[in-house]
Amino acid sequence: MMDISRFPGIENAPEPGTCVRLERPEPGLAILIMDPPHRSFPVLDAPMLRDIDAALTELEADTSITGIVLTGRRADQFLAGADVEAIATVTDPGIVRDAVLMVHELFGRLESMRARTIAAVGGPVPGGAFEISLACDAIVATDDKKTRIGLPETQLGIIPGWGGSHRLPKRVGVPTALDAILTGRLYPAKKAKRLGMVDRLTKKEYLVRVASDMAMGRERLRRRSRGWKTWMVDRNPLARFVISNQATKQIDRKAHGNYPAPYRALDIVLNAPSKTRQEAARIEAEGTVELVTGKVCKNLVSIYFASEAAKKAAQFADGSAPPRMRAGAVVGGGVMGAGIASLMADRGLHVRLFDLSQSALDAATITHRKDVDKKRKRRRYQPHEANRAIDRLEVSLSIGAIAAADVAVEAVAEVLEVKHKVLGQLAQEMADDAILCTNTSSLSVTAMQAGTPNPERVVGMHFFNPVKQMPLVEIVRGEQTSDETVTKIAALSVALGKTPVVTRDVPGFLVNRLLGPYLDEAVRLFVEGISPLRVDRLMVRFGMPMGPFTLLDEVGLDIAAHAAKSLHEGYGERMAPTEALLGMMGPDRLGKKSGAGFYDHRRKGRARKGAPMLMEDLSGYQSSSRAMRMSDVEIVERVVLAMVGEGARAFEDRVVATPAEFDLATVFGTGFAPFRGGLLKYVDSVGAGNICERMDAHRAMADVAERGAAAERFEPAEILRRLAGDGGTFHGLTDSSA
Repeated sequence: MMDISRFPGIENAPEPGTCVRLERPEPGLAILIMDPPHRSFPVLDAPMLRDIDAALTELEADTSITGIVLTGRRADQFLAGADVEAIATVTDPGIVRDAVLMVHELFGRLESMRARTIAAVGGPVPGGAFEISLACDAIVATDDKKTRIGLPETQLGIIPGWGGSHRLPKRVGVPTALDAILTGRLYPAKKAKRLGMVDRLTKKEYLVRVASDMAMGRERLRRRSRGWKTWMVDRNPLARFVISNQATKQIDRKAHGNYPAPYRALDIVLNAPSKTRQEAARIEAEGTVELVTGKVCKNLVSIYFASEAAKKAAQFADGSAPPRMRAGAVVGGGVMGAGIASLMADRGLHVRLFDLSQSALDAATITHRKDVDKKRKRRRYQPHEANRAIDRLEVSLSIGAIAAADVAVEAVAEVLEVKHKVLGQLAQEMADDAILCTNTSSLSVTAMQAGTPNPERVVGMHFFNPVKQMPLVEIVRGEQTSDETVTKIAALSVALGKTPVVTRDVPGFLVNRLLGPYLDEAVRLFVEGISPLRVDRLMVRFGMPMGPFTLLDEVGLDIAAHAAKSLHEGYGERMAPTEALLGMMGPDRLGKKSGAGFYDHRRKGRARKGAPMLMEDLSGYQSSSRAMRMSDVEIVERVVLAMVGEGARAFEDRVVATPAEFDLATVFGTGFAPFRGGLLKYVDSVGAGNICERMDAHRAMADVAERGAAAERFEPAEILRRLAGDGGTFHGLTDSSA
C-alpha cells in the first residue's frame, strides 16, 4: 500500500478504503468510483491516492477483469484536481519529491494495467484530475457546458507534475500541449474533443454506460494518430527550435522573468516526446520541487485561496445561498453602464438599459451584439443561446416597466445630486425589496441612502473598466446597508463571473484610494523630466500588467483628474494632486478615448508602437529648471511606496476585513503584481522596517520635501512603524493586534 505518512494534509484522514468504491456490475468489468466522505467535491489528496492505490492492487490481482472505468460520484463531479491546501503548506523539498514520484508510480501502474482503462469524466476536470485521466487508455467526457478540462497549474506557479507535462504532448502534439499548459486554459468539452484531449463525448446520463462499453470492447476505441506530425514536428530538432523561440518570446511578454513555471513547462513539454516515462517522472519531480517550495507559487496560491474565500460573501450566515436574480435594470448607457448591462444579459439576466441618448443606446446594442457574435464564432455559444443573449438586453429612453426587476444599477455621471435623483426614480418604479446599486467610484453610498425609501437596500456595486475583463467588484456598504443586501449583491457578482470584496464607505473605497497616489506620483515624475515610457517599462518589469501612464490613458485623463479631486477632498493634503493633468487635458487629449494622452492612440497597433508622450506639444509640461536624476530602483520605489503608504492607512481604517481580502483587491483591482502576492504580502516580504526606511528617504528628497504638508504621503503610517519596531507582518496580525 502507498505510504502517505509523510504526505501533507493527512491529518484527520478518513479510514482506508472509504474514499473509493469498487463496483462490479458485470463479469469482467470494474468501476472505480471516487467518493470521499470528507469532501463535498472529490480531490486527489493523500487519502484518495492511498485508496486508488489499494483498488488498483486489488484489480491487478484479479485476472478476470478486462475493463476498468474511473469515474466520480456523479456525472458532473469527477475530481477537482490536486490538494491545493497541501501545496500551500508544504515546504520540505524531500516531501514534495517523494510525493510526486509516488504519484507517478501510481499513475504508471494505471497506464500499464492489463485491463482496458477508461476515464469517464464530467464537470471540472482540472490539473491532477486530467492527469490521472491521461494515464488511462481513453477518456470519455460529458457533452455538457459544466465540463471544463485542462491543466491550469502554471496559474498557480507550478507545472503539471503528475504526468501531464509529458503525456499531453504525446497525445495531442507539442504545439497544442504547449498552448494548453502555458495558458492554463480549461477547455469546454467540444473544444477538448477537437484538440484530441478527450476521445469521446456523450450525454451525462449515458456517461458510465458508454465508458463501460468502451472498457469491455463493445465500442471501438478511436484514438486520433499524430502520424507524420510526430516526426516532423514533435521530434524534429529544427521544429522544436522554432517553437521554443516563439513560445519564449510569448512568455517573456507576459511573465517578464517573474514567473518561473512557464519557462520550466516549456522545456519539459518540448523534450517530452523523446523521454521515457521514468525519465519524464524524474524531470517533472525536479521541476515540481523547485516551484512548489518557491515564493511565487505560495503567493499565487494565497491569491487563489483569497478569491475562493471571497465567494463565501455570497452565502448567508447559515450557509444558504440567495435566490438567483432573474431581471435587472441599468441606468446610464455610457461605457460602464453599457458594459454592465451587456454582462448581465450575457450571464442570463433579462436587462433593460436606460439612457436619455438614443445614440448611446444604439451603440450599447451594437456592442452587445458584436460581443455575442464573437462568442458564437468561437463556439462559446450555440446559435440559439446567442440569440437569447441578444434578446435579453432591451433599451429605453425613459425609466419604467421595471417593476419585476430584482436589481438596478445606476451608472450615470459622478455627481451626487444626479445619482440621488436616479436612485429615487428607481425606488418609485421597483418593488420595496428590490436592490438599488450605485456604480460610483468615489461618492458616498451613505449620502445616497439619505431620503431614499428603504435605504437598507442601497449599496455600492463598483465595477472596473473594462467591465467584462476586470475580475473585481467592490461591494460598498453604506451606514444603513443591510447584511442581506450585501449577501445578495455578492451572489450576483459571483453569478456574473466576478470576485466580490466588501469595503467600507470611505472616499475612493479601496482600489481607487490606492491608485490615486500611485498615478499622481507617476505624473509628478513626468513633470520633473522622467520619461513616461521609462516609468511604464519599469513598472511592467516590476509585475504590473501595464505602466501608470498607459493606465491613465486607458482610464481617461478627465476621469483620473476627477477621482484625484475627490480623494483630495476626502483625505486632505497628502492626496493633493499635481496640477499637470488639468493643464494637459483638452477635448482632443483625454487618453485613449480621444486618440491622444500620454501616448498617441491614433496610429494602428499598440500605443507603444506609436508616438510616445514626449512630443513637442507636451514637452512644455515638464520642468525646464531641472531634470530629476533618479535610478530605476528609486523610480519604482517612488510610485510603489506611494501606494504602500496609503495602503497601510487603509488597512488601519479597516476598509476591508482581512489582509487576504486586501491583497486580493490589490491584485484583481489595481493589477498589483500577482507573483508578489498582493500589496501587504509585498510589504511583509520586504519588511516593514525596510519600507519605513525607504519612505523616510523619499520624503527627504528635495522634490518631495518642498511639497510641505503634501509630503505626508511618505510619512509611514503608525501601523507600519509598529510592525517595523517589533518585526511583525500584516499577515501575522490578529484582530486584537491590528
